[in-house]
Amino acid sequence: MAPNKTGKKLFLNELHDYVFITFGVLMCVSGWVIFLLPNHIMTGGIPGISSVLEWGFGIDVEITFIVANSILLLIALKTLGLRFCVKTIYAVALFSAAIPILRSLTEGSHLLHDQLFMATVVGACFWGGGVGICLANHGSTGGSDIVAAVVNKYKDISMGHGILVTDLLIITSSYLVLRDWEQVIYGYVLLFISTFCVDQVVNMSRRSVQFFIITEKYDEIGTQINNYIHRGCTLIKGQGFYSGHEVKMLFVLARRTESSRIFALISEIDPNAFVSQSAVIGVYGEGFDGFKARLRAKKKTVAGQVDTPE
Repeated sequence: MAPNKTGKKLFLNELHDYVFITFGVLMCVSGWVIFLLPNHIMTGGIPGISSVLEWGFGIDVEITFIVANSILLLIALKTLGLRFCVKTIYAVALFSAAIPILRSLTEGSHLLHDQLFMATVVGACFWGGGVGICLANHGSTGGSDIVAAVVNKYKDISMGHGILVTDLLIITSSYLVLRDWEQVIYGYVLLFISTFCVDQVVNMSRRSVQFFIITEKYDEIGTQINNYIHRGCTLIKGQGFYSGHEVKMLFVLARRTESSRIFALISEIDPNAFVSQSAVIGVYGEGFDGFKARLRAKKKTVAGQVDTPE
């Protein structure tokens, strides 16, 4: 029975990822095709390179997009693992297929053609939000996202900042083709807004909170949190300073998205419980984020001598 439940849970988790990756990709394509490409607003990464090649040489963006990403995926397969790459392959294929479909549906329409700044802002929100949704669900739209994901795996550098550095170089170098600093500046605006959106969306699913719960029904509440929220609890013994009474307090770490369920559970079992909730900068370990630091063995040198094991 347990293996069946585990298999069903894994299937639902994978289905959840693919549904949200599909939504994220469609957001990216909408922002790029509707607001950015028609207004010649430069983007970063592979889409930026694809845009320049289409504007300058008439090569369809979807062709450049899928060829360049295929090369990056071959490089990333070993580093990021099969699970990430399979979902990224799906996202890249969907992205490439959605571009000509959406362009044909919006042919003749040119939104915000006389308001380049608004087109940049709206396009950046669509683009950054879509990329963030894909990354938060173990996928990627390819290009600089892959580079950022590789860096994020080994270093404590946010994906948004990783994309920022990569795309900044690409947008700046686009002046050699466009010869228009105004378009480059709009590209910078797009980059910073989309980077902010990426970090907000990715971190939204990773933000954690901690609870201190003082209640006489600690055993029942702790059991319910274990069984239904699937979070661990730590029982801490204490003493009221004023009353002198001994109290038992539950310490719980959870995702912020799980807060409402925990509060509902506490309210149902013990409405008189005293609860403190606070945000935490990061939680690392089983059930949360992995450690980013890489431990390296270092030899200690004392007075010019290297310690060696006996």
